[in-house]
Amino acid sequence: MISIETIVTIIAMNMIYVALFTIRIILVMKARRVLASFISIFEVFVYLMALNIVLKSIDEPVNLAAYCIGWGAGVWLGIKIDEWIALGYSMVQIVVDYESAKLPVTLRENGFGVTSWTAEGKDGPRLVMQVLTRRNQEKRLLHVIEELAPKAFLISSEPRMFRGGFWTRRI
Repeated sequence: MISIETIVTIIAMNMIYVALFTIRIILVMKARRVLASFISIFEVFVYLMALNIVLKSIDEPVNLAAYCIGWGAGVWLGIKIDEWIALGYSMVQIVVDYESAKLPVTLRENGFGVTSWTAEGKDGPRLVMQVLTRRNQEKRLLHVIEELAPKAFLISSEPRMFRGGFWTRRI
């Protein structure tokens, strides 16, 4: 017999499990050992509870489908949680026409550390900047760049390690 309560429970538990799994992996990659270990305790508990429910009624394809739906929704939820907590830092490389030479000053006035240099592009001189920012400030940085240099070429990456420079004085 198909139970709506069971289906909803399986979906919810799998969403929670996969979201916790995603967050744990992010924490492991950011070397947050204690928090990752603590979260894994709840992650495994929820996983085993949901799996137990599904295995008790393995002959019901609807429950298996609910498990799969919960898994997919959990991936989405985990990504949203990652965006919300935004742990870590972003390194944004910005390339603009050389006429935008005031951009580094404006970015510094907005609290960003900027290293800039002149480079040669296909159509002439370019200004290249590297900006290290906390991930939770990346959207603000991109908004400032969009306002001041809408044609800027941007590359964003996550540095695994950094030492010295602008951040040494601020952290």
